[in-house]
Amino acid sequence: MTLTATLRQAYIRRHPAEAARTMSGLGAEPLAETVSELAAQDPMLLLPIIDRLPPARALEIFRLLPPSARERVLVAASPRVAVTLLGQLGSDQRGELLEPLPESIKRELARLLAFPDESAGRLMDRAYDVARPWMTVAEVRAHLRESDLKRVRAIYVADDDGRLVGRLDMQDLALAKESEWVETLMQPAVGAITLTAPRTEIVALLEETRLDSLPVVDLDQRLMGVVRYTTLFRAIEAEANVDIQTMVGVSADERALSPTGFVIRRRLPWLHINLLTAFLAASVVGLFEHTIAQFTALAVLMPVVAGMSGNAGAQALAVTIRGLALREIGVGDWRRLLFKEQRTALVNGMALALSCGAGVLIWSQSPGLALVIAIAMVLGLMAAATAGALVPILLTRFGQDPATASAILLTTVTDVFGFFAFLGTATLLSALL
Repeated sequence: MTLTATLRQAYIRRHPAEAARTMSGLGAEPLAETVSELAAQDPMLLLPIIDRLPPARALEIFRLLPPSARERVLVAASPRVAVTLLGQLGSDQRGELLEPLPESIKRELARLLAFPDESAGRLMDRAYDVARPWMTVAEVRAHLRESDLKRVRAIYVADDDGRLVGRLDMQDLALAKESEWVETLMQPAVGAITLTAPRTEIVALLEETRLDSLPVVDLDQRLMGVVRYTTLFRAIEAEANVDIQTMVGVSADERALSPTGFVIRRRLPWLHINLLTAFLAASVVGLFEHTIAQFTALAVLMPVVAGMSGNAGAQALAVTIRGLALREIGVGDWRRLLFKEQRTALVNGMALALSCGAGVLIWSQSPGLALVIAIAMVLGLMAAATAGALVPILLTRFGQDPATASAILLTTVTDVFGFFAFLGTATLLSALL
């Protein structure tokens, strides 16, 4: 082995997070070359990197491995990592990869893949490091020294039948005498969740208990695994990235270097929908063609009202989607959320109306035009806040993803109502212009 290869292996083993960040920024050709070199040395070098990458990028690296290396990675990986990789593949590809694996691992992965996406069964790590009530502190410490458990604040205690009976804090374990029994040190295991518990429920429970992990149990209270905070954080981060794309009509499975044909097929339908909504906004402007012809300054100021309304609506939309994702609010909280956003929009709208009206007055020397844009600013922000709060709530109420193209629907409302409020107010107050 060359010195370069030895140094590369040492770097990856000691700094896997940095190595993952480096590989996540590589282009297609450098990535393929790097993966090929590492796989030729030892495919296991890629396992800690795959574990730290977003699912799509991890799958990209996994696919670059030769078949024998893929098998070794799936066998050595934690069930969570293996399920994350396999869950992104079609049933045929998944079957081909599972076929050569040992029967026990194959059954385990098939069982986990049967759980819904983003459920506790998919997110959990297997509870390999479990204490028993009858063990001494010395025995637990010896067991932990031989295990791979790192950076955790507690381990779970199960009886001889595997049923969850308690939680053992690491600080208590470190300070206790070696002869003490686990059952005298353990605390009640709070926050147990079932295998099918959704991600939103796990987030809410972690927020409530302030623990770094939650035990996952079956219907007989047998300990099946542990959902750790770091794992959940990665899942939330991945979901947030998806939400950012779907909010603007971009497919959740599109990546920065996706093929052009794939990108066009996924984006073009939403662009056509956006085109229709743009014509709707243009038709509203057309209703006031006579007013615009009389007062050309209105054409200059129209984008100001629409732009400010759009920004205010986007703020309300982002806060609402985040609240729904983290279960800070539910569909039943729509009244409180709506009133809060409307009060905020009213105050912000009045403040912007004063500053914008003053600017227009100085620019146009027309008190009537300043009054028109001030009124339109307040009405536009109120409408934008209403749409930003209600669009995600309504999508959730009808069983849809609240992030799906919400921004496009919001833009339609803010443009249509913003133009209507501005031009309608100008028409009513035309005697002052």
